[in-house]
Amino acid sequence: MPRVLLVFVDGVGIGPRDPAINPFACFDSRIFTQFEGEEPAPVYASGLLKPTDARLGVEGLPQSATGQTAILTGVNAAALLGRHLSGFPNKPLKQVLARESIFKKLSERGCTATFANAYQPGFFTQMPLRISATTAACCSAGVRLRTLEDLKQGDAVYHDFTHLRLRELGYDLPLRTAGEAGANLARIASQHDFALYEYFLTDVAGHEQDMPRAVQVLEQLQDFLCALLDRADPEEQLTLLTSDHGNIEDLSRKGHTLNLVPTIAWGLEADQILRRVSTIQDITPAILSTLGARARKHSPRRHGEHGDGTENSP
Repeated sequence: MPRVLLVFVDGVGIGPRDPAINPFACFDSRIFTQFEGEEPAPVYASGLLKPTDARLGVEGLPQSATGQTAILTGVNAAALLGRHLSGFPNKPLKQVLARESIFKKLSERGCTATFANAYQPGFFTQMPLRISATTAACCSAGVRLRTLEDLKQGDAVYHDFTHLRLRELGYDLPLRTAGEAGANLARIASQHDFALYEYFLTDVAGHEQDMPRAVQVLEQLQDFLCALLDRADPEEQLTLLTSDHGNIEDLSRKGHTLNLVPTIAWGLEADQILRRVSTIQDITPAILSTLGARARKHSPRRHGEHGDGTENSP
């Protein structure tokens, strides 16, 4: 049975090779190796990179709510609304996520699926009115949300790989390196048919327009991804990375960009997957084609998991 890990990185486009505005041009980027108007340089661990459309045929700047919904469902969410929607999904997008998310579809096929990110305790005690597309997809499909206790045990990953910010907030968590966080994600992904990890500090850094901070974020992300890939089995797992819109690749502007985004594939059927991807709307169908082609309708239950693809709470 193949496995798929999807790494969603918010706000990363393919920009010009200009160190004055593009932090990717300011360090030795081994993962995001393509610049506007150029062929991609070799990607770390024999990855394959394909420029991907995030505009989806809709006028205006691509935004997070519609872009992430499109990635997670295979539905052109921007066309559905007639516009790009920023921030958090509205009611129509939540309905699409409830019906069409990759978590829902994999559960129906008897596959195990998980979300690797950890949530702070306040999320569970005071459920916010506005939640991300990823959170909406998980909640509607019954996928357990991981906690800081999971994070402490190495069974989750946070967007701050080191845990420094969480420690400053008073949480008793061990310090980690980006590489150690990548190793933890590799272990989590090896235990499921499908795993998702979401990273959004790239989008935050793009909006801040702070070049030193943006370079630091990208270097840490690269260390994380390299450690993850070093531990992934390319014969058994497809690792796929994509983004919802451009941003950090052009710090001359505060908002998003119209640039193509990188979709990068490693391992199992990587070249075949990328042939199926031309827009971010194609990500979920491509993943389902990998898992669905050989998925067992009733896969054996693994210890600690329900047969419907959701996990038992600890």
